[in-house]
Amino acid sequence: MNKTNICKAAAHFVENEKDNYITKEFALSTQVIGMKIFEDPIFAFGSAADPYFDELKKPTAIGDHVRHPQQWLPEAKTVISFFLPFSQQIKRENTKDSVWPADAWLHGRIEGQAFLNKLTTYLNSILLRAGYNSIVPSLDENFWSKAGFNPNTPHPQAAFTSNWSERHVAFICGLGTFGLSKGLITAKGVAGRFASIITELELPPDTRNYKSIYEYCCLCGACVKKCPAGAISIEEGKDHMACSAFSDKIIEKYAPRYGCGKCQTGVPCESKIPLRNTY
Repeated sequence: MNKTNICKAAAHFVENEKDNYITKEFALSTQVIGMKIFEDPIFAFGSAADPYFDELKKPTAIGDHVRHPQQWLPEAKTVISFFLPFSQQIKRENTKDSVWPADAWLHGRIEGQAFLNKLTTYLNSILLRAGYNSIVPSLDENFWSKAGFNPNTPHPQAAFTSNWSERHVAFICGLGTFGLSKGLITAKGVAGRFASIITELELPPDTRNYKSIYEYCCLCGACVKKCPAGAISIEEGKDHMACSAFSDKIIEKYAPRYGCGKCQTGVPCESKIPLRNTY
């Protein structure tokens, strides 16, 4: 079992699994029937002992509530992080309206997440069958996340965080760096979804081709202009409360579906690392 085996298995699954295509049964409109949700994933492999995982526990990062890989799996050796970029069709559809998400994007957020979970479970099963104990933190019973601030919850200090952050894990493993919108900019852009697996299989860690957390962001301000909630600014970054309030409006309008993605589409970092002179 090596990196190539894992990457090839994922690419084959993405291309051939029917759940990566919007079916007539669930389609919100006829124009999205048969639309592909995700393109081929990109992977990064990190050491479970990477000191950056300890850094996440600091209040200036996430906080002590975030779990170290070896808190999920005591004999963890490798953290596998991957990014599934949305298809060009889904990204293009979401640029047509400046306020509300496209039907295609809503499918990408909901059916797309269901597919991502299915793919992650599949890859985890391959590792388990090969004899390597592995775990998917985001699907584990011990995983939790908070979408807002509530002083009466067990983790009031953890507003808008979780005990395992896919984007921070992707940063540590070498997939990319953050942007103003707090999305992670990868070699295939920011518009997509992340997942990860912790395993006892020891694989050589990839090199991080960056030194700072915002290195790939060109500060062009495109996401600032695209955000219908006015929740992003070059000076302050992202206002999670404003973003959350607008997300609530989307849920009211499209329940049980949700999703926005305006800061991820129609921007220079949508599908690639933007050039520094973009702005």
